[in-house]
Amino acid sequence: MYDLIIIGAGPAGLSAAVYGVRAGLNLLVLDQSPMSGGQILNTYEVDNYLGLPGISGMDMGQTFRAHADKLGVEFVTARVKEIVDNGDSKVVRTRKQDFEARALILAAGAEHAHLGVPGEEQFSGMGVSYCATCDGAFFKGKTVAVVGGGDVALEDAIYLARTSEKVYLLHRRDELRGAKMLQDELLSLPNVEVLYSHTLQEIRGEQSVQKLLIRDVKTEAERELPVDGVFIAVGIHPCSELVKGLVEQDEVGYVLAGENCASSAPGIYVAGDIRKKPLRQVVTAVADGANAAVAVAEFLRNFKN
Repeated sequence: MYDLIIIGAGPAGLSAAVYGVRAGLNLLVLDQSPMSGGQILNTYEVDNYLGLPGISGMDMGQTFRAHADKLGVEFVTARVKEIVDNGDSKVVRTRKQDFEARALILAAGAEHAHLGVPGEEQFSGMGVSYCATCDGAFFKGKTVAVVGGGDVALEDAIYLARTSEKVYLLHRRDELRGAKMLQDELLSLPNVEVLYSHTLQEIRGEQSVQKLLIRDVKTEAERELPVDGVFIAVGIHPCSELVKGLVEQDEVGYVLAGENCASSAPGIYVAGDIRKKPLRQVVTAVADGANAAVAVAEFLRNFKN
């Protein structure tokens, strides 16, 4: 019986592990990947984490893991199949064995929706991005495209237009879906061009993104669009299936939890991108992990009393 099981070894999970061990908790970290770091491993360079400007996502992930290893955190590589809440204990089932703890921190993160077009996976981190605020600075003075028509896509295009020379917004419909205020702001920008009724067919390049193959859905005509990068903003999905029915979630699936990261189920906490919050960045994931671990330690003290 562990005090705490942490599911996920991204920034949130690793931060929770460090704070949990320092609080004297007997804990285990479960992650489906043998390499810790989560989504940041796919980021070529992280330039907005305090004190570590320009660090690569791979180096950041390894640095975070090394800190946890130094403290003796126990890691097991396994894909979690099910979580059973027995009240005073939580059972985490994997394909090979079950694990039990008094409390859980779910730090499984969220996944950006992918288009599934040729070149998308090949150039991920090399011109293909899913986060304008994370990677926009690398395209200063360059030409980029944003794919999508909702609020996030419009916000990304507006953000990128501040520093990029040219921004194309590709949307498959003939009108945008985002808020009217965002549409007005976007359409007022001189370096933004909206390509209505267009879909992205393929991402092309050699070492990095160089051009997009786009298609006019009305005429079915295809052409190449030279760009230095493409930001895909067609949605994001929290990895919260494991706690569906166990904790309160919003309509999309994000778990509802306050700053102490406690869910609606006693003993189950969430940290990182899976939690409903306005900003999802490495720095907020790390903060969530710390808050969740401290909250778990307090929960267990009260539990034992």
